[in-house]
Amino acid sequence: AGSVMEAAAKAGFVLSNLAEVVERVLGFLPTKALLRAACVCRLWRECARRILRARQRVAWVSALEPGPAESHALVRALARELEKVHVLPQTVLYIADAETFSGHEECHEQKKARKRNSKETAIALEKLLPKRCHVLGLVTPGIVVTPMGASSNQPQEIEEGEAGFALLFPKIDGVKIHTFHFSKDSKHRIFDESKFAEAGLKNNPDLRVVLLFGYNSWKSGATRFLHQIVNPLNEKSIILAGGQVESFTSLTSENSNAQPGDACGVVGLAFSGPQIQSATVLLDQDVADERTAEAAMQRLKAANIPEHNTIGFMFACVGRGYRHYKTKRNMEADAFRKFFPNVPLFGFFGHGEIGCDRIVTGNFVLRECNDIKDDLLHGYTTVMTLIHLGSAK
Repeated sequence: AGSVMEAAAKAGFVLSNLAEVVERVLGFLPTKALLRAACVCRLWRECARRILRARQRVAWVSALEPGPAESHALVRALARELEKVHVLPQTVLYIADAETFSGHEECHEQKKARKRNSKETAIALEKLLPKRCHVLGLVTPGIVVTPMGASSNQPQEIEEGEAGFALLFPKIDGVKIHTFHFSKDSKHRIFDESKFAEAGLKNNPDLRVVLLFGYNSWKSGATRFLHQIVNPLNEKSIILAGGQVESFTSLTSENSNAQPGDACGVVGLAFSGPQIQSATVLLDQDVADERTAEAAMQRLKAANIPEHNTIGFMFACVGRGYRHYKTKRNMEADAFRKFFPNVPLFGFFGHGEIGCDRIVTGNFVLRECNDIKDDLLHGYTTVMTLIHLGSAK
C-alpha cells in the first residue's frame, strides 16, 4: 500500500509542478474539457492557455442527416461535436438549408410536426457557442458540405433535404476576421462609405478576402444597393466571393444592429492578414459537363495556393447542380475534390453569385490593373474560391 501511496504522491507532484508534463497530458483534451481543467490551479490554467493558443486550425461541424422534427440537424450536431472539438472558436460561419431550418417541410402522415421557427433555431445555435464568439448565420436553398473527420472526405452537394455546417475559426496569428452588415437605408439613396472603414474594408492594406452575402435580393433597389457595396471593393488585390442567400439568421458582433425584417442588405466576413493567399474562378453557364468543370478546377489549381490550412468555398446558383449537369449529381464538388484532395469544401446553392477569376498571393496579382472593373454579379454560375490562412502549426 505504501508504494502505491508513494507513486500517487509522485504523480501528484509531477502534475502540480512540471509544466511540460501537464501540457503534454492536457494537450489530449478537447477544448471544453481543457477549459474545465484550467480551473484546477494556476499552472494548469497557464498550460491550458498555451495549448489553446497553439490550436490554430479551422475546425468544422457538419450536419447531413435529418433527425427528429423538434430541432435542426445542425443544432444537434453542434451540441454533440462541441464537446469534442480542439479549438476555441472566435468567429463562426454557419449555413443551413432554408427549408427545414425555418420549418417549411411538409408533414408526413397526419401527425403534424411543430413548425420550427428560424429565430428559435438561430438562438439555440448561438447558445451552444462561446459568448464572446462572433457568429454569422445564413440560410440558403441548398448546402455544400464536407463531412466531419478528415479534410479529404468527399464534399456533398445537398440540393434538397436537411443539412448544414458550422466553420469554427480559432484565433489565428496574423489573421483578422471581421463580420460586417450593411442594410439599405430607406431614407438615403447614397450609401455612406464611412461605414466601410468601420468594418475594416477601407484603408486596410492587409485586406485579402471578402465573403459577401446579399439577403432579400428580390426587394426593389436590392441590386443597386449590392452594387454600391461591391463596386468600391472591386480591387485586383482583394478576392470577392459569395452570393444571394435566402436570409441571415445570426449576426453577433460588437457593432451589429438588430436585423431589419423588411430591409435588404449585405452581411459578410472580411479576412485580413499578409499571410493569407486566395484564388477564385467563375464557372459560367457554358460549364455544363465534367470536362469543362474540371478545366475550371485546373485554372484554380494553377494559382498554386498552398493546400494545408486552406478552405474551399463553392457558391452556386440553384439553377445549377444536377439539373444543369443533366442528372449527374455532385459534379462540381467531385471535380473540386479531384484537384484538391485535402481541402475541405463548403458553400451553398443560392439566388445569384458574386465573384470573378482572380488570384491574390502576397503582392502578386493575377493581371495588370486596367481600369475595366470585373463584373462581379452573376446568375446560373458557380464561384469556387480557396482561402489559405497561413502555415498554421
